[in-house]
Amino acid sequence: MNTLWKTKDASTEIINNISVNTMAEFLEIKFTEIGPDFLKATMPIGPKTHQPYGLLHGGASAVLAETAGSVASWMVIDTDNQICVGIEINCNHVRAKKNGMVTATVTPLHIGSTTHVWDIKIHNELEKLICVSRLTVAVRNKKDQKTPIDA
Repeated sequence: MNTLWKTKDASTEIINNISVNTMAEFLEIKFTEIGPDFLKATMPIGPKTHQPYGLLHGGASAVLAETAGSVASWMVIDTDNQICVGIEINCNHVRAKKNGMVTATVTPLHIGSTTHVWDIKIHNELEKLICVSRLTVAVRNKKDQKTPIDA
């Protein structure tokens, strides 16, 4: 089977393990499926992801979208020599959600040598669209980094 992914040993278990001690873990984002050209992740809706009206916070949807898209970029780069970082995200929130679970599905729009653009659709349990997002990721060579990442 042909696949988009270069990271041959990536599995949902490995991806979920690298999310330990990150915002993804705090928001309980879990990667659930890796397809030939898509990646899926879920996030429960509750107090951690609510805004004051008790609805899913748009920022939480953005975190889910950026997390899914960033991991997708990680899966198509040469991880020994490259890093990838989000540089722009757009989210259109089209339906409210109070509780339950949402699922993000990320697919590529553009996989270039220096940028990736991802389409991320977030659906509820009934497959109704909650949010549509586009994420642009920069791909950089590790050796070209002039300052440490934490500077």
